[in-house]
Amino acid sequence: MANANPAPVLAGWYVISLRPSGSHGPVRRAAAALGARVLPISTLRLLSMDAGVALDAALACPIVVFTSPAAVRFARMQRPLVDSPAQVWLAVGSGTATALRLAGIAAVRMPPDRADSEGLLALPELQSLRGQAVGLVTAPGGRGLIGETLAHRGARVHLAEVYRREPLVPRASRTGLIAALPDSSALLVSSVEAFDALWSRLGEPVRQTLRRRPVVASSPRLAARLAEDAFAAIVIADGAAPQALLSALAADVAGGRFR
Repeated sequence: MANANPAPVLAGWYVISLRPSGSHGPVRRAAAALGARVLPISTLRLLSMDAGVALDAALACPIVVFTSPAAVRFARMQRPLVDSPAQVWLAVGSGTATALRLAGIAAVRMPPDRADSEGLLALPELQSLRGQAVGLVTAPGGRGLIGETLAHRGARVHLAEVYRREPLVPRASRTGLIAALPDSSALLVSSVEAFDALWSRLGEPVRQTLRRRPVVASSPRLAARLAEDAFAAIVIADGAAPQALLSALAADVAGGRFR
């Protein structure tokens, strides 16, 4: 008789989460739903930046773009987000869209297929922008492609940087656990900054260990960056949300790519 309760797809797997300090909870929940366990290693922490009148200007634009759930969270700490039928609110992915809806923005639009900068920039609302005011709520150094492309398309970009990333040095005891993980382990990468901060702290033996194991990238652009560091088993997810990263890994495991 077939097993009526088969093991979850990622049973026995470990995933390494590089989320900022205090942000690993969603990864743990998504991993647990598929049977995996999590090794959290934070190389960044997020700190609020007072955007002041820049945020007021961004939130007053006919089109307002948020680049991450953190952008929503830190913007809400400074100003209420007020839904207006005259505005279009855009989110880079499902996590950001959910954060906006919880903040009271009923109609949020997001990329249907790719939850990344390229997917956002492909939305029809961001094509004909000559002279149009667009608010961009983000962090310094994050998703610079969006602001540059909007400006190139003729938009008057009102930039509001509401938080910043500060480097954290992971404990050696934490990074030392990477080598002890089983072969059925994978690195989750949704930020090149977080990845670089980890990679710079690892010795070559640990790097070689990771190169032999799957790495899940949140976008084709990140996948190309990881290929430059000699990762071969690269999985490309539909976005940076933990569920997207874990689902992409689970699909390849279920399909027999990794055993």
